[in-house]
Amino acid sequence: MEISAAPLIYLLIFVAVVVIVEGVYLTVFGKSISLDSRVSRRLALMQKTGNREQVLEQLRKEMSQHVTSRGIPFYSLLASRAQKANIAFSPKQLVMVMGGLSVFAFVGLTYATTVELPVRSVIAVVMGVGGVYFWVNKKAKKRMALMDEQLADAIELMVRSLRVGNPFASAIETVSREVPDPLGTEFGMISDESTYGRNVADSLKAFAARMDNQDLRFLAVAVSIQQQSGGNLAEILEGLSKVIRARYKLFRRVKAITAEAKWSGMFLSSFPLIALVGINLLDPTYYDGVKNEPAFVPAGIFVGVMLTINVIYMKMMTNIKV
Repeated sequence: MEISAAPLIYLLIFVAVVVIVEGVYLTVFGKSISLDSRVSRRLALMQKTGNREQVLEQLRKEMSQHVTSRGIPFYSLLASRAQKANIAFSPKQLVMVMGGLSVFAFVGLTYATTVELPVRSVIAVVMGVGGVYFWVNKKAKKRMALMDEQLADAIELMVRSLRVGNPFASAIETVSREVPDPLGTEFGMISDESTYGRNVADSLKAFAARMDNQDLRFLAVAVSIQQQSGGNLAEILEGLSKVIRARYKLFRRVKAITAEAKWSGMFLSSFPLIALVGINLLDPTYYDGVKNEPAFVPAGIFVGVMLTINVIYMKMMTNIKV
């Protein structure tokens, strides 16, 4: 029995593309760009440059550049996720990375496979663009999950700071120093903007809109109402932290309850692809008898469309809104 190595080669090249983009990212921007760093990116940049205004300008540019560049062809599909992931690459640099990785994938496919040139070119572009999208999407999910996990603790830290007599701006500065990224840098930017004259409530609203986060909207609205009508901000934020923590626990509970259904959906959706790869590995000539038939390509397209519809419906059925 002849075993084809082509599917394994495709998988290894795709993994290499993802590893390369992560390596280039950390090399260009340093370890502080990683969410695993205990020191926030803002504090690391301030320690390096010593210029608070310059650091604020750089961070604001990084955090707004993707949404403002949705006009780049095909980039709108990536802009929202890149914004939430706070990718420090500029849109043009990210497009260049996609192009470079596509070339890398093409060279790898050229030396490791015998596939025809047009097909090899299409696969290389899909690997370059798809690898970057996979990497950005993974970064965005990790950053949003960390933000949801940190927010209640950050608000409680502000409550304690307010109760010992510190002003709200000082409470935000405390969060920026004590909480790691992503909230550490975000609240540090809000603190810097308030120092230069921007209203804190406006900064919080802009932050919530950029992240599209409901809990951050609650925080922005609470601060805005307190500024307009007065009241005990510490008590308001304490109640808000309890609500956010309860929502977070509810989300985690729903996630645990629907985990089995989601994994079942993922398995059912991926099984045809796994079976296709397995057939090509075990018997590369399995489709030789029918691949020249007129109905072979339309049948393959039909199967692909039905599989896509299946993935969409499986996701809709397991995506429970709370």
